[in-house]
Amino acid sequence: MPYSLDPFRKKHATSFKQLFQPAQEALAGAPPLEARGNRPLKMEFEDHLKALVYFHLEEHTSAQHLLQVLKEDDFARDNIAPDDGIKKSSFSEATNSRGLEQFAYVFANLQKQASNILPQNHPELGDLVGIDGSLIDAVLLMCWADYRKGAKKAKAHLGFDLNRSIPRKIFLSDGKGAERPFVSQILSPGQTGVMDRGYQYHKCFDHWQEEEKLFVCRIKAGTKKTCIKSHKVDSDSIVFYDAIVLLGTPGNNQTKKQLRLVGYEIDGVRYWIATNHYDLSAEQIALIYKLRWEIEKFFAWWKRHLKVYHLIARSKHGLMVQILAGLITYLLLAIYCHQNYNEKVSIKRVRELRIKIQNELRDIDSNAVDLKNFKEQNLLHSYAKT
Repeated sequence: MPYSLDPFRKKHATSFKQLFQPAQEALAGAPPLEARGNRPLKMEFEDHLKALVYFHLEEHTSAQHLLQVLKEDDFARDNIAPDDGIKKSSFSEATNSRGLEQFAYVFANLQKQASNILPQNHPELGDLVGIDGSLIDAVLLMCWADYRKGAKKAKAHLGFDLNRSIPRKIFLSDGKGAERPFVSQILSPGQTGVMDRGYQYHKCFDHWQEEEKLFVCRIKAGTKKTCIKSHKVDSDSIVFYDAIVLLGTPGNNQTKKQLRLVGYEIDGVRYWIATNHYDLSAEQIALIYKLRWEIEKFFAWWKRHLKVYHLIARSKHGLMVQILAGLITYLLLAIYCHQNYNEKVSIKRVRELRIKIQNELRDIDSNAVDLKNFKEQNLLHSYAKT
């Protein structure tokens, strides 16, 4: 039944409905989506959101692939696509020119939901936010994403909740965009930013302390250190250095504000960690930096299993819409896996969900065939009587 909603199908699409329910709740209070000029909307925001969540969930690799599925797949047509279907031009217009405010609203609202639902792994360490950037390969037509001659890249700057393993904030720049300026936008006072050596900049260390923002940042081993006060370390600990210092060369790039420097060694590798945390043990500082690996694992999983970097948009606006949709999909999966299995997101559970959706469709089709056969038999029986 092309472009007509089968209420029986919609009623029994329980798995996708359960997955999408938190987003449905997040839509409440979202700013209204308005048509441009006198043209009526071809796709409501909820339809657009569902389509992009389905795009990431099912690992589609292009907008054309998604639109074909929305047209020809029974489940997608009846449960995801707009009532009258959607054309390529209308989908492209929706993605590249509107809906960004609404996607950002749903992401922020859904992030709050997830934070209230998911347990914290290390609450004693404080509110930990991993901060990192990820390059996105772009096409040459994306002139705004300058990187170098013959190459275009965009860069996503992510704040990641290390205690709950979920994304928290996202910003987008061209591939050359510096990462350090986004730290102040990602962090709120009282939160601890956890960063690798690419974020080492002594003026930033001073600035973040002025903003009352905490940080745990690995620094280069050769950085000059002026020790002000050293702390005793246990001989059987992984920690070999703990002191209050000034970093950098005096009169050149030395920090104006004192900070704490912790050195520890694991598997023959020495790590130097600059921080303004004085309330935690040196071993806890080492653990915090170890947790930064969670953001690396997230980027790898997110890109591999949700295909978020298979671009369906060319504008900066459209790319941000797609990235937000990918983050929303991950948050929905995080809530779903916790509520159903009390587990973190895993490809095993995602595959099970995909199979459930397909099995529900097969059950619907099987019941529909049985019902059709039953009606035909009754009709033949009636004819036989007459």
